[in-house]
Amino acid sequence: MQKTSYWADSYVQKLTSAKKALQHIQPGQRVFIGSSCGEPQHLVQELSDASTRFTDLEIVRLLCIESGPLTLVANRSHSQQFNIRSFYLGSASPKKIHRHKRFTTPINLSQIPHLFKSRMMPVNAALIQASPPDDFGWMSLGVSVDITLAACESADIVICQTNPNMPRVLGRSFIHVNDVDHIVEHEEELLTIKPLPELETANIIAKHISRLIGDGSTLQTSLGVTSEALMLCLSEKNDLGVHSQYLSDGLMRLFAMGVITNKRKGFNDGKLVAGSAVGSNLLYEFIDDNPSIEFHPSDYINNPSIIARHNAMVSLNTAMAIDLTGQVAADALPYNNYTGINGLLDFTRGAAMSDGGKSILMMTATADHGKKSRIIPNLYDIAVVVPRGDVQFVATEYGVVNLFGKTLQERAMALISIAHPNFRDELFSKAKELDLIDIDRKFKQAIKGVYPLKYEETITINGIPIMFRPAKPIDERGIQEHYYTMNRGDIVSRFFHEKKSFVHDQIDTTFEIDYINDLTIVATIGEIGFEKIIAVGEYFRNSIINMAEIAFSVSREYQGMGIAQILQKKLARAATDNGIKGLVAYTSPENKGMIKLFYKLPYIIKSEKEDDMIILNCLFSKPKKEKENK
Repeated sequence: MQKTSYWADSYVQKLTSAKKALQHIQPGQRVFIGSSCGEPQHLVQELSDASTRFTDLEIVRLLCIESGPLTLVANRSHSQQFNIRSFYLGSASPKKIHRHKRFTTPINLSQIPHLFKSRMMPVNAALIQASPPDDFGWMSLGVSVDITLAACESADIVICQTNPNMPRVLGRSFIHVNDVDHIVEHEEELLTIKPLPELETANIIAKHISRLIGDGSTLQTSLGVTSEALMLCLSEKNDLGVHSQYLSDGLMRLFAMGVITNKRKGFNDGKLVAGSAVGSNLLYEFIDDNPSIEFHPSDYINNPSIIARHNAMVSLNTAMAIDLTGQVAADALPYNNYTGINGLLDFTRGAAMSDGGKSILMMTATADHGKKSRIIPNLYDIAVVVPRGDVQFVATEYGVVNLFGKTLQERAMALISIAHPNFRDELFSKAKELDLIDIDRKFKQAIKGVYPLKYEETITINGIPIMFRPAKPIDERGIQEHYYTMNRGDIVSRFFHEKKSFVHDQIDTTFEIDYINDLTIVATIGEIGFEKIIAVGEYFRNSIINMAEIAFSVSREYQGMGIAQILQKKLARAATDNGIKGLVAYTSPENKGMIKLFYKLPYIIKSEKEDDMIILNCLFSKPKKEKENK
């Protein structure tokens, strides 16, 4: 049995130059290169310079920052020497990605360590970068643990570039001097990425999803989420935790603000857990020897069963396209440094299994400067990354919808409602051609309305959080259920006659609205996407007199809680915003509740009787005097 030497002596014995270390690599072998910002640049440059002595060397990597000599999308000057096998696509232009897609290996990130360790894909050499050894001979892989540790543990030869600029990160990030074969000392700046440009669309999307994330949630975010967008949707939250594939500058800032405490994760409490860090030098300083941070390999970080153990796990990822059935593509996006198959499906499924968990996919509604819709009829010629059955929340700048448990028709209508208005009529027609929508259903111009997020508000009444928001096309079933559960008297008060049927054609003006000339505000309780509608308030503009006719209905068990008054205030505000002169209501003399409600408006009320109806109206230009309001 070979005796293990003292690590310090071993370190000295293994010291060599990059040129000499690389001589141990032979033509035709498979070489792993450390990932992303942990890439050993010095070793990679030397390997590139020595390319003339290699043929058919297969480079295996997760992804490199696209500036090195062996990047996937670099020129193919080494085409005879190197074959590059990448597990990730990058953020380069889609045309470049498409040309080199044959070099990518679709696989979930959680499975790559097993691919190496099982020797199904044997690694002959691993080129890695680590911190200098501590007093016990342990070197930290620093900013890039992910699949790098598994490559080290299974490679025939490990060549390690030690760099004093590499942070020492706690967790399972360490490799011992005795477990590497050659050590090359070389100090250089670590790779960094520039902050993503702030896009107003990203910030609007962040506002849409902010209400989906509750205090105490555990987060995973993709690197496609801009820092400003993260701030907008998360800065007001409390006690968030992190279990994420990547740690970014945005998450670091939230930690510094006290938003991220990791106290309520339910698993690895008190620890921010990730697999890699990609960002600025400030981020790398932040993770250095930080006892509140642990990095672990991908078969742990991306393991859906591990992800599911966290409280209210929320995955926030970007997508490239989605079809009307909910299939998602995520192959390549501008400003998104890491995409492809990667860990997206791992976290989508893990979050779905978490108690109170959610997976949220974000995308801008259009691509190519507004010329193409990201919501498309089908993904016939684009690779599917997330199957339709795994998709939950989808957000664009035009709203957020929950596809979980929805029929194909409900999915199609939901996605059309958050597509760019310029593409909705085309998508509606295509959906009918694909039998995703009833052939008899009419496309109304109202469906082109842009959802007014500003009218959303959650108000707690009698201990019940009630969401007041504009209605959406996907609310058809919920509104029908609300009407069907109303008693006879309330139905007569609302519709002025007995009514036993609330089929699509009879109530479509309630949920197919343009938010300007016709607007419906609903009060809902419960999980988003599965809310119960407990009240409906609506106005319809009479363009001849520029007045809005209003009507209300509140479920019996929620009457007397002031819900109708809140709806009326919101409708009045929206009517004012949309240039409407005032409100009018038609009711029966017996409907004392409606009459009393209308008189609570802060305007001079006029009342007149016509046949067996009472007509109430007010002008926004004629407010009540202070004494009258009291």
